[in-house]
Amino acid sequence: MTEQQLPSWADPSVSTTDLDPQGLSRRGLLRRAGLFGAAFALGGAAVPATPAAAAEQRLGGDDPRLAYLVGDHHVHSVYSHDAKYTFSQQAQAAAKYGLDWMVFNEHSNFGHANYGAKLEHAEIVKARAENPRQLIFQGLEWYIPAAEHCTVFAAPGPHETDLLTQFELAYDGKLLGYTDGSAAGADTARNEAHAVKAIKWLAEQRRSGYVDDVLVLANHPLRLGIDSPHEMRNWRDAAPEIMIGMEGAPGAQGAAIPGWRGATSIRGEYENKPSAQSWAGYPAEAYVTYGGFDWATATVGGLWDAMLAEGRLFTITTNSDNHRTVFDTWKNGDWAAGQNFDNTGRLPDPVNTDTPQAGSDFWPGQFSRTHVGVTRYGYRAVMAGLRAGRVWLDHGHLLDGLDVRLKRDCDFGRGVTLGGRLRVRKGERITLYVTVTTASRPNPHGILPELAHVDVIRGAVRGPVADRDSWRAPDTKVVRTKDVSGRKGTYTLRIPLTAGDESFYVRLRGSDGNRHGAGCLGAAVDPNGPIPHEPGNGDPWADTWFYSNPIFVDVAGA
Repeated sequence: MTEQQLPSWADPSVSTTDLDPQGLSRRGLLRRAGLFGAAFALGGAAVPATPAAAAEQRLGGDDPRLAYLVGDHHVHSVYSHDAKYTFSQQAQAAAKYGLDWMVFNEHSNFGHANYGAKLEHAEIVKARAENPRQLIFQGLEWYIPAAEHCTVFAAPGPHETDLLTQFELAYDGKLLGYTDGSAAGADTARNEAHAVKAIKWLAEQRRSGYVDDVLVLANHPLRLGIDSPHEMRNWRDAAPEIMIGMEGAPGAQGAAIPGWRGATSIRGEYENKPSAQSWAGYPAEAYVTYGGFDWATATVGGLWDAMLAEGRLFTITTNSDNHRTVFDTWKNGDWAAGQNFDNTGRLPDPVNTDTPQAGSDFWPGQFSRTHVGVTRYGYRAVMAGLRAGRVWLDHGHLLDGLDVRLKRDCDFGRGVTLGGRLRVRKGERITLYVTVTTASRPNPHGILPELAHVDVIRGAVRGPVADRDSWRAPDTKVVRTKDVSGRKGTYTLRIPLTAGDESFYVRLRGSDGNRHGAGCLGAAVDPNGPIPHEPGNGDPWADTWFYSNPIFVDVAGA
């Protein structure tokens, strides 16, 4: 692989006159983080290693300053049997919409394992050499035995493709027939165990050095309702350094644009009802999206909070899941005689027409963006940022930037940021600093987004649950809402908090203020949360939100 170069907005040799408004904004954010130029190429000041025992006793925290890289871990091309676009079309779209990193996670398939993965890898290697300013990962969309899908991706290296194809052939539920379909006698226990074994196998490949790094994220977890709470906990516990989280918001956000796909369409293509394979403990309202977000994430006090309340990080993301872009005029090409996906590993190149084709998706970076905090630019830095939980996400380019710090009032350091842990004394005063940089330019839909409010959500940390199928966190709720309507540029909210008798976490959420209502667990828990749209009437550009990962507060003696 050729040496990685800084993106244009981070490269001092690129004049500001050559940057678009998005690039100018990002350069300003990078300068404020103190990571411009060589500091970003080589990494920020190293954080001295602290023995685990000492870290547990030390109060406070001093995380490094971060730059946020924008990406998408769920993109398909002609190397997926149900997609449409060439690899280069997707990469060019990602560059147009300002992505720094992207993962091609093609669907598992014997044609993909036998042919497509190697063919795509050759294209990825070429693209990395031709455009070293773009971080392009190769991945796989894994059909989890007994459950839904996951993104699996590895750091670039000599074995990245071999790792994925070995994994696909040995552990993919679709290829093995390890799914809990309607056929009588489905071996659910075996299938669930095989999923856990798969994640442990990936962890061993990282430990052995076969690959530098590998990560897994659950995709559209409640789309079918077949990812049960105990399965998600089992995947996480199998290797928390590998299975790091889930899509907080799915792709296919254009599915319910009025007049487009039909009167029953829902954002994210969450149009399924509970089936015989769905976990019976999910309520009926779990099968739709809320402000475009999965019910597991959007419900304050719901499944995501229930996992966080155990005191363990579980990261959320958003992405395009791009297969077919809304209003696009390309169609799939025709097969040559005797060819099919199984014997070629790729679809024919698409053909342009003059007629909009069916589709639910946006291009990578056009609508959904995952922001990952790093101290330098590179593949392993992105993966390390994801693993550390330094993540926030937005729809519709709602924000240019977000920086969150939690500090003890008696400290003068930088405090801890998203995904981190702050250790404090019982009763101690702490302050949450939320620095917002508002949108500085119209988004790809021509709207200049405006943030209307920032919500602070707080939940008690009670440790591992006895019932691993529990999806409720009864002590989590919105504790503060800050009206920021009309505020422009960069500003910092200072939100005082007090450490009580037990450890807790805080996370953030906000929106353009267009659509609100009582949350799924009632107004006392969430008075102004995201709500479902009418079927077939879900304009995503008119209902945009941001979410952040949590910060944990460990109370000494709790």
